[in-house]
Amino acid sequence: PPPIIESFLILFFKFQKHSSLFHSSPALTILDHQKFTFILVRFLESLVEATREMGNQNLIVSDTESVSDGDTESVSFLKPPEALGGYITISSKKLLRNSRETSINSLVDSMRDSSPTRIKSTPLSDDQSSWTLHHPSALDMLEQITNASKGKQIVMFLDYDGTLSPIVNDPDRAFMSHQMRTTVRRLARYFPTAIVSGRCREKVYSFVRLAELYYAGSHGMDIKGPAKGSKYKKGSHAVLFQPASEFLPMINKVYKALLETTKSTPGAKVENNKFCISVHFRCVDERNWSELLQQVRSVLKKYPKLGMTQGRKVLEIRPTIKWDKGKALEFLLESLGFAKSIDVLPVYIGDDRTDEDAFKVLRDRGQGFGIIVSKIPKETNASYSLQEPSEVMIFLQRLVEWKRLSLRGQQFRLQRRLEEMRVSLPN
Repeated sequence: PPPIIESFLILFFKFQKHSSLFHSSPALTILDHQKFTFILVRFLESLVEATREMGNQNLIVSDTESVSDGDTESVSFLKPPEALGGYITISSKKLLRNSRETSINSLVDSMRDSSPTRIKSTPLSDDQSSWTLHHPSALDMLEQITNASKGKQIVMFLDYDGTLSPIVNDPDRAFMSHQMRTTVRRLARYFPTAIVSGRCREKVYSFVRLAELYYAGSHGMDIKGPAKGSKYKKGSHAVLFQPASEFLPMINKVYKALLETTKSTPGAKVENNKFCISVHFRCVDERNWSELLQQVRSVLKKYPKLGMTQGRKVLEIRPTIKWDKGKALEFLLESLGFAKSIDVLPVYIGDDRTDEDAFKVLRDRGQGFGIIVSKIPKETNASYSLQEPSEVMIFLQRLVEWKRLSLRGQQFRLQRRLEEMRVSLPN
């Protein structure tokens, strides 16, 4: 009916205005945008439901109230001219309450989907074999990867949790095995190697304990190279880059507030990762996820310059600056002298949603390969897949062995050539 169309158009223009404001103002966070989107969705659902129930009666939201939530822009729904007919009035306070419930429920569903044991339908297929067809095992594709590296320098980027170490209930006990450490050490002998993690850089270094690597902690917001420099890098000065240093006081305040706010939720663990904060809910009863999410959001609404994303059983709070693991990858390639080089083949291995930023960078560059670590089908920008850390180790070992034999072959051919030259010389 015309009044419904008019109400929808009014709301649509409000949404356009809000979207424009969202993209132009850093003060509005992703959560603000999500809140408004959920209000829009709930409003349209209410229109459809009421239209179905009341037949030809018209439906609008009362013009006596507006929807407002803290720092977000107030949204009023205006009444069409009365000449258009009778109306059913819906209180926008009730609408806001429903939209908040919808928002929380949707985010809880997203938290549930982040569980490694929960298989989610993907646009590609529900069937594992179909997904593997699009993202074949990197173990099976090793020859293609090494062939693509001919004449190029392979640079390795590795996530930590779920990639080099198994996912565990206690994040402080996510130790990598001695065999994995030995494998990564050998890897670094042949290729520049970086650990890119959401963890605090100092924490992930305490797990890996290999000084010859590059470390990018806090989702790439805290980058440091080998103290003695790298044999792959021109110049001897160490790399150090912290693009979010101004947020440190704010991060510390939020960390303390989250510790206090979430202490009533059994199993919740708040981890200070220096330039970001992780709220782990792996040990939280699923029935308490909604409560935990509301606790986190109640703290974050006071800090619009911080945003929240989700990983595997973890909520990540970090500054809303344009920096992520993909940016960290580009920075490290530039530091190594490969910024615009065609003679480099970056390989990034990771298991988390935050690793998708790096996968996307490689795909957009048309250079290198992303390898996702996952047992279940999921939407990804990665080219290849591995199922678990044990497969990651096998892949790295085979890559090292290929490089070792390749160098041995080059050395043998050089020695043979020298011998041929020696024989051909006159006595």
